[in-house]
Amino acid sequence: MPIDLPIRKIIHVDMDAFYASVAQLDNPELKGKPIAVGGSSGRGVVSAASYEARKFGVKSAMSGRLAEKLCPDLIFVKTDFDRYKEISGRIRKIFFDYTDLVEPLSLDEAYLDVTENKIGLPSATLIAQKIRQRIYDEVGLRASAGISINKFIAKVASDINKPNGQKTVNPEDVLQFLEDLDIRKFYGVGKVTAEKMYQKGIFTGKDLKTKSLKYLDEHFGKSGRYYYQIVRGIQHSEVKPNRIRKSLAAERTFSENLSSEIFMLEKLEHIAEEVSKRLAKSNVSGKTITLKIKYSDFTLQTRSKTLPYFVSEKAMILETAKDLLYQEKLNNSVRLLGISLSNLNTESKIAKPKEEAVSVQLKFEF
Repeated sequence: MPIDLPIRKIIHVDMDAFYASVAQLDNPELKGKPIAVGGSSGRGVVSAASYEARKFGVKSAMSGRLAEKLCPDLIFVKTDFDRYKEISGRIRKIFFDYTDLVEPLSLDEAYLDVTENKIGLPSATLIAQKIRQRIYDEVGLRASAGISINKFIAKVASDINKPNGQKTVNPEDVLQFLEDLDIRKFYGVGKVTAEKMYQKGIFTGKDLKTKSLKYLDEHFGKSGRYYYQIVRGIQHSEVKPNRIRKSLAAERTFSENLSSEIFMLEKLEHIAEEVSKRLAKSNVSGKTITLKIKYSDFTLQTRSKTLPYFVSEKAMILETAKDLLYQEKLNNSVRLLGISLSNLNTESKIAKPKEEAVSVQLKFEF
């Protein structure tokens, strides 16, 4: 059965427990042990957890205190972003030996379009195997991969055989793969949306596929069309090597809750300085400044203001963040503050390519 989809071979490479694996690489004594990156037995938040720790339920964004409760033998290690960036750079150099169409999503994952590749190998599956083996041989870390006809399916597939595995979804298997998929596995369907879908009898891709576009639009708003298309294997998004940054942010979690705006202003000054440095390093500026506030009861609030001009200087960022802080009374004591800039001047620098659908039969060597 023909469906509309571009003829592409996409690989999604995802490093296995990247931050934790780097810590274990640098300190062999940690191998095989449950470790958490970031956090602490106090107020910190876990940034990442090794697979040994995940068996106990430890996961990212969890408080260090809860993580330690779940896993009493948990070992906390400090984050080292300079080291992560160094390792990530070495991994990306490997990617570029196979294709120039590399779109990094973060330090530990990326999309690669190998439809036409530098080694002339027709099998995307074999290319993924070679890349994963080289990462292990040259860097010492394990990676998983998903291979398919578009970015969405490749990303979903990369989780199927984790850790240290890969999954290829051939064109002729795409529709069945999506129909059998638990709705929670669909990239872009969060916990809240999954619960809403459950309430409406949507548990798998097959259930989702029975719903009309009109129904999905009515119940899921602008995301309705997205769900309608992806369950049919339709996604035209290309791998973009020059992926445009949409926002830039910095935040701090405090060892003790703050209840006075005076103390918060001192913290905001340091955060604004960090944001300004990151903007300068990336050579960007933005118009929309957002203040992120996480209260002691873990509820989250954001307050935003869009300026009529682009800014990147610490003074202007801090001044706007102050205005947002005093915009309304705080609901509770505060455990985290963050500042982000969006509506960046990078968004207008590169025109979006026109996306075209190509109708093809599901026959394509992978």
